[in-house]
Amino acid sequence: MTTDTLPAVHGSVAPGFEPVRDAFLANWSDQDEIGAGFALRIDGETVVDIHAGWADRKKSRDWQTDTLVPVYSTGKAVAALVMAKLVDRGLLQYDVPVADYWPEFAAGGKSRVTVAEALSHQAGLSGIAEEMDAGDWFDAAKIEDRLARQAPLWELGTGSGYHPVTFGFIADALARRTDGRSIGAILREDICGPTGIDFHVGLPESEHARTAEHAMPRQVPDLGERTRPRELAFLKAWSSPGRRGATEWRKAEFPAANAHATASALARLMGVYALDGKLDDKRFLSAATLEALVKERVAGPDKVLPFDLSWAAGVMRNTRTQFYGPTPEAVGHSGWGGSCAFADPVRRLTGAYVMNRQQHYLAGDPRPMRIIEAVYGCL
Repeated sequence: MTTDTLPAVHGSVAPGFEPVRDAFLANWSDQDEIGAGFALRIDGETVVDIHAGWADRKKSRDWQTDTLVPVYSTGKAVAALVMAKLVDRGLLQYDVPVADYWPEFAAGGKSRVTVAEALSHQAGLSGIAEEMDAGDWFDAAKIEDRLARQAPLWELGTGSGYHPVTFGFIADALARRTDGRSIGAILREDICGPTGIDFHVGLPESEHARTAEHAMPRQVPDLGERTRPRELAFLKAWSSPGRRGATEWRKAEFPAANAHATASALARLMGVYALDGKLDDKRFLSAATLEALVKERVAGPDKVLPFDLSWAAGVMRNTRTQFYGPTPEAVGHSGWGGSCAFADPVRRLTGAYVMNRQQHYLAGDPRPMRIIEAVYGCL
């Protein structure tokens, strides 16, 4: 794409952060971007909130300020906040076995798996072992029954293995068995609804018209050696929800896989991680709960993702493979295709990148990496 055909960048950029806008726009020159948004907040104040391009593959519909886009696993960072809120309320404890809240989960040798271990991808349930229809994901009771009965796919206590979709079902089962509501409902009723944060798990059909259409990756991700945990996580016909169409997929609640958001909404929610447990200057998590949320639960080569990772209770820690800038204390999460959200408690900044051109990177997509590098160059 030549310079004269680059899309216009809309939104706000604080003085001194123009290189962030330039890095964002460069993705249309060499990464074939279609539409995207990026937001950056420092000390809770917006310094960059920009968007450009188109919301559909045909480039007939402009990306707007309120364009929503599926962010896939980036939503896990927000699901982790909901779980931490339940811990803060005394409904959950990280170091208590999942089976204390969900007795059936003890089957298959999982009786000692704690809440924190499940949220840090150590439960051995990276995918569903029993062959099923991809449409079965829309029946939460059926999936929970299978997860409860299934034996771990590797020896427990030997490391993490990323749970792309099942993470959300385990977390949601715990939420409903303690709070009585789903993660999506808690977000709507207690967190995002009252504050006007444009983040959704279970997108009402009334909002579908402003959702961006995504373009699929042109190649498959490099997972490394083909193992059963990887096959079940990503490569089976039933590894992810399907067969129900886009409308039903958007309406469904998959806390690990189909959150819809703007970059601005994600950057705002990530403030809890960067600003001492506060959301919009109000206490969201106690200092003790925040510390428990972000502390290292497991580290080393992941059994599903081909990276050396440090996991907290639902977010990646930046201490080993640095996807989220140079600060080791930063945390974040990336989503299938390229989206990401991150928080740096040292610099007290948060950021989020969303887009509809899916790339094959499982994490470390060069588009947000370029933007994040520019952010730190401006500080």
